[in-house]
Amino acid sequence: MPYIRNLPHEAVLPLAELVSAQPGQIVSRTLAQNPAVSLTLFAFAEGEEISTHDSAGDAMVQVLEGVGRFTVGGTDHLVRAGEVLVMPARIPHAVYAEEAFKMLLTVVFPPQS
Repeated sequence: MPYIRNLPHEAVLPLAELVSAQPGQIVSRTLAQNPAVSLTLFAFAEGEEISTHDSAGDAMVQVLEGVGRFTVGGTDHLVRAGEVLVMPARIPHAVYAEEAFKMLLTVVFPPQS
């Protein structure tokens, strides 16, 4: 079984085109999920949000298209296409679509004891 799924292997792909925003929705596509790492593509319609939560691992967002607002530990960050933001483990964070946007979320989890 491949570790990275939902994508053909050994193919060059336009990452941002692999997920599409739908009006009033957040669409996601899981690419990898295991105890060490999670990779998920997201497409947010304008005005959609994920409320405040935290993660056991460090989360890095790479915005592929558009602009997202990420609130991390009470501080707002506007992240634009081509930019990344790391949200540290256990720090509350939220996501808001200032405009329709797409991102790749990578979460790296701590080793399990």
